[in-house]
Formats: sequence, C-alpha cells, structure tokens
Amino acid sequence: MAGGGNDEDVFGVIKQGWDNASPDTPIRWLTGDPDTDPWEWRNRVLAERDDIAYAKIFFRKSGFITRDWYPYFLSARRGGYSENDYYLAMLEDEYGDGNVSHYAKRVYEAIAAHGELPVHDIKRYAGITRHEKSKFEGALADLQARMYITICGRRQKLSKKGEFYSWPSSVYCTTEHFWGGEVFDKTAKIDPGEAAGIILRRIFELNPSADLKKAEKFIKGQ
Repeated sequence: MAGGGNDEDVFGVIKQGWDNASPDTPIRWLTGDPDTDPWEWRNRVLAERDDIAYAKIFFRKSGFITRDWYPYFLSARRGGYSENDYYLAMLEDEYGDGNVSHYAKRVYEAIAAHGELPVHDIKRYAGITRHEKSKFEGALADLQARMYITICGRRQKLSKKGEFYSWPSSVYCTTEHFWGGEVFDKTAKIDPGEAAGIILRRIFELNPSADLKKAEKFIKGQ
C-alpha cells in the first residue's frame, strides 16, 4: 500500500494526509504519537515486525509491502535477469543494459559491502560529494524502486568522542540482507507476467475503482 495519505488512485489504508486530515479521524499527523501518527508507523514497522518492508517503492514515494507479496513485486519489476549471486549479478546486468546509472551502482556496491549503512555513511563510502546531491538522491530512489535496497532502520551520526548527534537518518540495506534467501527463491519460481496479473487482481479486490494505468505503474515501480 501507499505509505502516506494519498493512495495515488490505487490503494492505501490512510485516506488523509497531514494537510487535509479530518477532525473525525483518530489519525493525527506529525505529533510523534506512535499509535496515531502515520509518520511514526514506518519506524514501528521496522522495529516491531520482520514481515513488512518500507521504502520509496511506489511512484518514488513511500510504501509498505508484506513478505508474502514481495516476491510478486520482485518478479514483476525485474524478472528475467540472472538469478546467480542474487542481486549483485542482476545489478551488473542492468547496469550493462543501461537501466541502472553509474551513481546507483556505486551506492549499491557501498551498501552491499557493509551490510547496512545510514545515508551519511553511504555518501562517504560511495565517494559522493556535496555537489552530487541530486545524483545521489536519484540513485537512492532508483535502487528502492527497482527493489535492490530497502530501508531497515534509523541511526544518528557518531562523533569522534563516541557521542550521537544530529537527527537520525535512514539506514539502508540490500533487499537480500533484509529478507534472506527465501523471498528470492520464491521470486525465481514466479513468471513476471503472471506476477503482475496476480497483483493487479488483488488491487481491484481492495479498490474496485482503482485507476488501471496508475495500478500498472504501481506494480512496475514507475
């Protein structure tokens, strides 16, 4: 589902955003209350559950996908590439085909080499300068949409004295690190076209008035 208050004419549990919430709803955006503030739910999901992933995965915006549905989205978005060595081989193939940028490749390799990295460390290990901010943000968005990486927590910067400072930043890991091999074993057995069809049927079960073209983009991560 979409992660915010805009379902993008496809599907989302939260019907109202921070700027148009009705007084009749228990939803209260940007209060910090983990029970009623949807902005806090992404942190609760990552801290309390091991069967839901959260990332900028739909229309370059936030969203949630459960473990059961993840293989279908993986197959629909990137089926047909090599299954060897999980995603490293696939990323090399996509990079060779021009589907993944040089910046995205650098970012992915930095994350893969360290298991998990907060944003500030990704920049350091990938050699991203402050002049490349837009390229870096685009690479992060592309890798999430293609389901190479996902958010796996938050972390503050650590000073030389060993003290935490600044606001926490998102921590990213590869999707195979997040899920383990089982999800990928299932993905390899699902035909990409069949996967897209199964997701589409589920969307219309949840929202019969969903926009077809947007639903197709929702599935493909466009």
